[in-house]
Amino acid sequence: MTGGSARFTNRGWNIAESDLRSFGFRTAVLVNDFGALAFAALVLQENDLRALGPPLKGLERGTITILGPGTGFGVACLAQDGERAVPMATEGGHMGFAPSDDAEMAVLKSLRKQMGRVSVERILSGSGLENLYRTLEQLTGREPRPLSAADISAGAGNGDPGCTAALTMFCSIFGAVAGDLALAHGARGGVYIAGGIAQKIEAFLVKSPFRARFEDKGRLAPFVAAIPTKLIVNPDAALLGAARAGLARARPA
Repeated sequence: MTGGSARFTNRGWNIAESDLRSFGFRTAVLVNDFGALAFAALVLQENDLRALGPPLKGLERGTITILGPGTGFGVACLAQDGERAVPMATEGGHMGFAPSDDAEMAVLKSLRKQMGRVSVERILSGSGLENLYRTLEQLTGREPRPLSAADISAGAGNGDPGCTAALTMFCSIFGAVAGDLALAHGARGGVYIAGGIAQKIEAFLVKSPFRARFEDKGRLAPFVAAIPTKLIVNPDAALLGAARAGLARARPA
């Protein structure tokens, strides 16, 4: 978003605060879904969150990273310093994908031939899971079936080998990216997971290598090992954050 207007990456829409004000609103502020979640992060309670990994507390008033897969891959953070808290939306989903082992390197090479630059979002999203499944099937010499992301998740839950391999790698990469962003943001207050996909695969995610890959950061492993990873389960969290964003804009200077 620039100058009060935005053009959607995954939709052919343009929107502007001035357009909203033309409908009679005195104040209008554009905030994306993960930006709204950053506004909400400060006031989410324990019953709004569920631990993914060990039940850690995190640093009081520490910075919080919010991320998750859906139509794309959203990233935001709530930067905190003493009594100051600044919600920040980002385009972190468009970071380049960095493989961590030979299998992920093979996936990257295959996807790069198809689409050029491979961002995190090309793997950690609904369409990304489909990309991952199709690529892994091709690499193992099998003909991929025309499965949707929901089909792949269901297949993994039922023990289908191809679907299980795809969702396991998805969760592994998810954990690695979450740990990288925790380092980038210094997110000692916690990493909050959002997006529709994470809730749907929660049981698989908990048993997957997600948390192990989150902590697999070499010399900085002790740093990230102390950071809690929590799933946002309040269905109204983004609306709560949007309301807080509106109040912040309307508040007199």
